[in-house]
Amino acid sequence: MSRDGSQYSLTTAILPSLGARSNRRVKLREFIISPYDRRYRVWETYLVVLVLYTAWVSPFEFGFLKKPRQPLSIIDNVVNGFFAIDIVLTFFLAYLDRSTYLLVDDRKKIAWRYASTWLVFDVISTIPSELVRKIFSSTFQSYGLFNMLRLWRLRRVSSLFARLEKDRNFNYFWVRCAKLIAVTLFAVHSAGCFYYYLAAHYPNPGKTWIGYGNEDFEQESLWIRYVTSMYWSITTLTTVGYGDLHAQNRREMVFVICYMLFNLGMTSYLIGNMTNLVVHGTSKTRQFRDTIQAASSFAQRNQLPARLQDQMLAHLCLKFRTDSEGLQQQESLDSLPKAIRSSISHFLFYSLLDKAYLFHGVSNDLLFQLVSEMKAEYFPPKEDVILQNEAPTDFYILVTGAVELIVTRNGVEHTVGEANKGELCGEIGVLCYRPQLFTVRTKRLSQLLRLNRTTFLNIIQANVGDGTVIMNNLLQHLKDINDPLMEGVLMETENMLARGRLDLPLSLCFATLRGDDLLLQKLLKRGLDANESDNNGRTALHIAASKGNTNCVLLLLDFGADPNSRGTH
Repeated sequence: MSRDGSQYSLTTAILPSLGARSNRRVKLREFIISPYDRRYRVWETYLVVLVLYTAWVSPFEFGFLKKPRQPLSIIDNVVNGFFAIDIVLTFFLAYLDRSTYLLVDDRKKIAWRYASTWLVFDVISTIPSELVRKIFSSTFQSYGLFNMLRLWRLRRVSSLFARLEKDRNFNYFWVRCAKLIAVTLFAVHSAGCFYYYLAAHYPNPGKTWIGYGNEDFEQESLWIRYVTSMYWSITTLTTVGYGDLHAQNRREMVFVICYMLFNLGMTSYLIGNMTNLVVHGTSKTRQFRDTIQAASSFAQRNQLPARLQDQMLAHLCLKFRTDSEGLQQQESLDSLPKAIRSSISHFLFYSLLDKAYLFHGVSNDLLFQLVSEMKAEYFPPKEDVILQNEAPTDFYILVTGAVELIVTRNGVEHTVGEANKGELCGEIGVLCYRPQLFTVRTKRLSQLLRLNRTTFLNIIQANVGDGTVIMNNLLQHLKDINDPLMEGVLMETENMLARGRLDLPLSLCFATLRGDDLLLQKLLKRGLDANESDNNGRTALHIAASKGNTNCVLLLLDFGADPNSRGTH
């Protein structure tokens, strides 16, 4: 990536959330701090804690204190010292250019950007209150009013919550609740402090909300006055309004009117957000209940058998559970680009496919193409995956769990076998293009990889040699089973091969290996190259000669096979 001396390209226009980790390191100029640096992130988080203190103490000092008071004055200056350090650090902090999406590390640009934006506000908010009191006249309420300027720092809290809401390591519901609580407490605290300030600075203490009947309220402890102010603020915000504390002069009436209008918006904000959070958390459950109710009504209305009803409800329950717990992989894969989907599928399922008997000896390219097109699905116990005699549209490979192979004779089900992890089901129907031989039913919760027949054949068409290997594997598997039913399937499949009625692309080498001169003749008449060779470099003529099959040799010679070819072995 090119470098112009001052900027480095980033992969995103937004700083990553707190939980995100970047494997990429950007080299900046000496003494320049990266906003991605973990140490700087810790420093930012620490400053947010100090901002929370400022959010409480600034309105409190404005309303209740007329001059610096220990220990708050000492803590204030210590906190201001930390923010003064942050001002210095900001002059060395690289920033992201929103127009070019590049990280800028030029010191002059960093300094100019900061000086022209937030520097003035940051400097003013860190000036000690004692210094301000000396500069301004004693008649000016400089202490508390000046401290209110420090609320400028609250923007850091807003940024923190925005990042936490996007962070996968924090629960979104609880982050939103914490934000709502923080906003409410700050509003209540600030309103109470402002309202007390009006009473404390009114010429006639007896004509104030807190001094009505108690003109010496300022002689009471600071804690009692603060609690009384918070009591009024909370009862007003919640619209309870017991009436024991109410406005006594026009100043207070105007403030209460403004506060009540503000409360209308605050209440709407709180109710709206809490409603969204509750609806978001319960919508899936409500949708699940509606789906179950609709399925049950459908089954009862159409008088479906109890076993079929159980399968319907079990499948819906499993889908809800897997969606909730994140077990369903295919939904996540479908939302990604094809290259990423293929890489994930290859990582998860390639080794399983490579061990399946049907794909022994095929090329890695074919396996990669097949695994990229397979769909992972979950099935609950006792659910039918394939029905006997249904059209052969898909076949499956077991990832986890186990299935039973069931044959129905005269209306009675007979279990004839079982398939476990890594085994296939439905492949005979798909490859031999005949109705499915068995009903395949899960024994327990199972995950299966499904591959569509049309997709499978399209991939095989581009890999003729692999198609031959797959057919050989299938025929050998049928021979090894030693089952009368499979012997019949084997004979029928071989007859279909001889007549060229299978959809799999077959090679001349496959026909000569089998010694099937009828199939060889059909393939030659289709225009296949008589000098075709297999993966080992042997031509079909070499194979026919080594097998001693005279008919195949003559056929190949008649169609132009080169008897002097040495092959590539």
